[in-house]
Amino acid sequence: MTAMMAFLRPRQRIVRGAAAALLAAAAAVPGAAHEQHDQVPRTAVVSAFAPELALLRDELRGAETYTVNGIEFAAGTLHGRKVVLFLSGISVVNAAMTAQLALSHFNVERIVFSGIAGGVDPALHVGDVVVADRWGQYLELVLAREAADGGWQTPPFFDYPYANYGMLFPRSVSVQRAGAAAPETRFWFPVDGALLAAARQAAAQTAFDRCTAAAACLEHVPKAVVGGAGVSGSAFIDNAAFRKYVFATFGARVLDMESAAVAHVAYANGVPFIAVRSLSDLAGGGAGENRMEAFLGLAAGNAAAFVTELLRALPE
Repeated sequence: MTAMMAFLRPRQRIVRGAAAALLAAAAAVPGAAHEQHDQVPRTAVVSAFAPELALLRDELRGAETYTVNGIEFAAGTLHGRKVVLFLSGISVVNAAMTAQLALSHFNVERIVFSGIAGGVDPALHVGDVVVADRWGQYLELVLAREAADGGWQTPPFFDYPYANYGMLFPRSVSVQRAGAAAPETRFWFPVDGALLAAARQAAAQTAFDRCTAAAACLEHVPKAVVGGAGVSGSAFIDNAAFRKYVFATFGARVLDMESAAVAHVAYANGVPFIAVRSLSDLAGGGAGENRMEAFLGLAAGNAAAFVTELLRALPE
């Protein structure tokens, strides 16, 4: 370990030097590129792609639109709450980038993510809504080398809090928060307690759709569950065996490609965060082919309906 740290220190100095150069370059950018477009305290309402956000955008009142780095932000009032709506884009990188853009250019008090996801918990069904109380980046990995005894050999300088899936070893990530003397290492990023309380109230008030616009109906009435874990990563999962591993290993109820990244950004900035995810498919757990395309609209509508009640339940 000592040898490894000695190996890393010169490179850390190089990275710090590069970071300083980047900051200097950023300081030279015209101020308009970094202006705060709106001073009103707002709730950021985010979705990964257009069909999810369109349902909420149609209800936005008094909207003013701003464009930052090609991303459109719509500021207005939604069900009595001051909000700013925008698309994160699909993937952990897009989600982190757009979340930070919003925090840098608007007066964001809290972040609410709304959208579809894959169900992991066998007790849940397509159309159900999951509001996890913590999010982890389960595909932050080490791909381990094969050991002489037929097992796997992992580098000793990472933290491995969970069991592997073959050569895939999940690891924790480091995050720097404002005011902290040094980065901390963690796997889970917590959801805000006050937002979870509002979600429990919303769960009792929301009516969910059971049938699509094309009259394809689910066999059950969708429900909302608040609590438990959610995980995010850069892969679309449609594999029954891997789904079982994710549930057994992380206790995850749901998986997606954005929420944990936004939770990470929110945590680093000290901003309350919550994600509302409706199940459009079962991540490989359903019989036959993936059903996401058939039930995407229904799932997006159920997530939007829940977010509507969540906004109404928020304290003034």
